[in-house]
Amino acid sequence: MQGSSALSHITVLDLTRVRAGPTAVRQLADWGAKVIKIEMPAGLDEGEGPGGPRDGSDFQNVHRNKRGITLNLKSPDGVAILKKLAAKADVLVENYRPDVKDRLGIGYEAMSAVNPRLIYGSISGYGEDGPYRMRPGFDQIAQGMGGLMSITGLPGQGPVRVGIPIADLCAGIFCAHGIMVALVEREKSGKGQWVKSSLLQAQLFMLDFQAARWLMRGEVAKQAGNNHPTSIPTGVYKTRDGYLNLAVSGTKIWTRMCEAIGAPQLATHADYSTSALRSKNRDKLHDELETYFVKRDTAAWIEVLNQAGVPSGPIYSIDQAFADPQAKSLGMVQKVGDVPYLGQPVTLSRTPSRAYAHPPKQGEHTAEVLKEFGYRDGEIEDLRKKGIV
Repeated sequence: MQGSSALSHITVLDLTRVRAGPTAVRQLADWGAKVIKIEMPAGLDEGEGPGGPRDGSDFQNVHRNKRGITLNLKSPDGVAILKKLAAKADVLVENYRPDVKDRLGIGYEAMSAVNPRLIYGSISGYGEDGPYRMRPGFDQIAQGMGGLMSITGLPGQGPVRVGIPIADLCAGIFCAHGIMVALVEREKSGKGQWVKSSLLQAQLFMLDFQAARWLMRGEVAKQAGNNHPTSIPTGVYKTRDGYLNLAVSGTKIWTRMCEAIGAPQLATHADYSTSALRSKNRDKLHDELETYFVKRDTAAWIEVLNQAGVPSGPIYSIDQAFADPQAKSLGMVQKVGDVPYLGQPVTLSRTPSRAYAHPPKQGEHTAEVLKEFGYRDGEIEDLRKKGIV
């Protein structure tokens, strides 16, 4: 069984841990790649790592759809086995610090010498080069250094982290994207290459239009809370029974909104008639609009505004988000037995992705995988006795 037939011809060696690296490999596994997760043998690992307990939701979320083996990479014999696997694999993904992989003898140059067609994916905190290359990486640190925390939260509140590990997740997704690009390019050149991503690169890229405002116009964005920095009025408004999310961009939608809420005079008001004026007087406008929104319930406003072509919606807690009928129709929750997993946010008409297997137990498939790569039962047992697998 596989997650999809799309990448069913691709074999991936997974040396990753924590979140960013496993996220990259999960993208490949969910699209059908034959993933072999490689861990240290029991008793040689360092106990529970930053990814949390093996049976915890965090670990389960990023390691589904994989097989698992144990391999002592601190041993020359273990490295020799990894190289034998790499000789036939298509992709290897790791998130060791640069000095660690080179010290172990499993860096890009060493593995590429074994298999010139190998796509070697690396995720680090700050990149493989530069003055911070040896620093340990962590999502929240990248959020701060990448500028995100300076624009998140209410004005004057002080820096605020985003509620998900966005630097980790994006670095992983971008690495997987790079690996897939390299696989496509290999069909033409016949050669592998080194795919590198980092938490800091990912976070800087995700600044997107805020980064462009600085690079092209010299504007340094500040915290704006729920107010959109350029599309006004966009933000959160109190209603009779809760809150409403509203997004108004451009003159047409602004005019529609004013008519929909029963305030057509606001569309041509001297303080709000242009985007520039609405930006200048945004706080006053927010307060004035709220005098209308508090008169009705959130659901009623959502119906009225969307009928008028004005983007609006509720503000859900996570349980409410998954309970929404539209979210359910998207099939984002996929069960393996009784366990629900979060599915991929992309659908393919012929080769869809699905969750099909729980994360492997530590070393669950060691014998099975090694046999596929030519090892005999006696050899595998000898490797176990020596603590290599």
